[in-house]
Amino acid sequence: MNGYSRSKIWLLGLGFFSISITWALYNAYVPLFLEDFIKKAGLIGFMMTIDNYFAMFLQPWIGRKSDRTRSRFGKRMPFLLIGMPLAAVFGSLIPWHNGIVTLIAFMVLMNLAMSLYRSPTVALMPDLTPGAKRTQANGIINFMGGVGSILAFAGGAYLYERHSSLPFLTSSVITLLCLAALVYVIREQRDSINYERTQHEKLTSFKGEWNRPTVFLLGAIFFWFFSYQGVEALFTLYGTNRLGMTDGQASFSLAFFSLAFVAAAIPSGMLGNRFGKKNIILIGVVGLICVFSLISFAESTLLLRIMLLIGGIFWACININSYPFIVQLGEESSIGTRTGIYYIASSIAAILSPPLMGTMIDWLGYSVLFYVAAGGMAVALLFLLGVRDQGKSVQAPRSQSM
Repeated sequence: MNGYSRSKIWLLGLGFFSISITWALYNAYVPLFLEDFIKKAGLIGFMMTIDNYFAMFLQPWIGRKSDRTRSRFGKRMPFLLIGMPLAAVFGSLIPWHNGIVTLIAFMVLMNLAMSLYRSPTVALMPDLTPGAKRTQANGIINFMGGVGSILAFAGGAYLYERHSSLPFLTSSVITLLCLAALVYVIREQRDSINYERTQHEKLTSFKGEWNRPTVFLLGAIFFWFFSYQGVEALFTLYGTNRLGMTDGQASFSLAFFSLAFVAAAIPSGMLGNRFGKKNIILIGVVGLICVFSLISFAESTLLLRIMLLIGGIFWACININSYPFIVQLGEESSIGTRTGIYYIASSIAAILSPPLMGTMIDWLGYSVLFYVAAGGMAVALLFLLGVRDQGKSVQAPRSQSM
């Protein structure tokens, strides 16, 4: 076994890079296709949550299945070898729909294919990385994902103006190229930490994964994603209706949050490794409570964007450290399973948050958006404080290559 290699983590980030490009383009342009057949925004919004339902029900099963898989390609790679080409094919077909039935069929098939490999792709990171390096590694792959999203938004509009199929065709080609690079570089049986040991470990029961620290952490994950997803989904409406921005000004303002997150991704992982994941997450949660509470008082565009910039840094403190934290609370043999239950919490939040926060806006006005988001973060803080046991930290092998 060659041991931990930072270069392999950067290359593993290609998987996250391709996922982020695909989702960014899907979320940007599929609503436009749906609008040709569906005029109610609420129904379009429901159709756009298909991936979250698959994440909630299918990805935990896929993650656990990958923990039990034994093949000459490893535990996770077989799911990438099947799912990524299928996602590339069905994703490229979406713009070529000839009616609402074929459009929905291609959407469902693409989402199913993505669900086959998303959890195994994410689980590869802790497989290849000792416990002491996982927050840094998560920062790297999230940085790659953020770069993918930025490139998708920057290049997608240019390609879409030339033909609606070009963004989807490009993302499909990128997905296949990333898969080829991963297959060429990563050999799970050679590169995974303690691969031989986990081959023979007894897999903890699914019920056994829900220990007290995990349940409290999942509660925190649910509520901070509840706040984040609601703000992300409704911010442009907030900017246009409460602050009088144009659509472009509002969406550009939200980009400050995303850019700050990408810039802070790797440093947040390094801080989590040095000072502890829980401590850095606490800083992020308290920071976002303050930012969300104060944003409602921001009347100028400049002040709003500065606060969003600060908020993106605090969100990186939370998001980069949360996945390695939940993996740390379990056994090495159940990484895929714990990846799946992480997605249960975040997916339920993504499904519930926009309609519930939208209803609050209907009742009380747009000024309530960030107060509700701050409240969600406050509840997340209470759950996080209940996580007493920070779990086992897997020690890095003595022989490491950097």
